[in-house]
Amino acid sequence: MTDRTPGKSHRPVPVFTHPDEVPLLTALTALADPVRLQLVRTLANHPDWSLSCSNFDVPIGRAAKSHHFSVLRAAGLVEQRDDGPKRLNRLRREEFDARFPGLLDLALRDDKAS
Repeated sequence: MTDRTPGKSHRPVPVFTHPDEVPLLTALTALADPVRLQLVRTLANHPDWSLSCSNFDVPIGRAAKSHHFSVLRAAGLVEQRDDGPKRLNRLRREEFDARFPGLLDLALRDDKAS
């Protein structure tokens, strides 16, 4: 169901999946894509709700970025909310860590670390 309250965004409210409902393969698939991993790493380095979708520097178009955020929401990794024309993002780290202990730490680890 979409929220069409006056003053709210014209876009449908994002659908969320709680990490408790996410199969391991879905979580791994979401984190396996380089663009999605970059989105998650960027979110991990910023406070909750401080980045809108346009703040991410990824080499893809707007529609592709929207798709990647949809995959991350379905995997229980990201929560989004609309603030006027902006869609703000939050990494659901605490909830995701409770479901998959250590997985996000591995994904966020610097690949170049020795």
